[in-house]
Amino acid sequence: MTLKRTTSTHPNSTAKPTLFVCKSCDRSSEERPKNQPTDGKILLDKINSLYDEKLASDDLEIKPVECLWACSQGCVVSISSPDKPTYLFVNLPPEESPTALLEFMQLYIKSRKGSIAWKKFPKLLQSAIFAQIPPVVADNK
Repeated sequence: MTLKRTTSTHPNSTAKPTLFVCKSCDRSSEERPKNQPTDGKILLDKINSLYDEKLASDDLEIKPVECLWACSQGCVVSISSPDKPTYLFVNLPPEESPTALLEFMQLYIKSRKGSIAWKKFPKLLQSAIFAQIPPVVADNK
């Protein structure tokens, strides 16, 4: 098996910070009516709409993913960028979270190292943070 090697080119990295949104998430274990969108899909659509309406910049990539493996945690998103920590947020209400997530992304993008103090998180995200994972830093040897 051959693995594709990816490296960061920091400080001249052209990779954008990415907001991964689990589109299969549901906050409830209740049976959903057929053809009803998942909470994750609703969250993704609202994030995209708000982003297009309010920000519409090229500073961020929004990527839907099939699963982030936190199914018991409701709506889940991950935020990552080369040489910055990765953040995992869980139990996000699909209606209220898009504004908070985009506010957090602006802080993350502006931060040189990506470390955001918990007290600076939008209020809604303070209770939704599940993990901050250290960055993978390229070895320049």
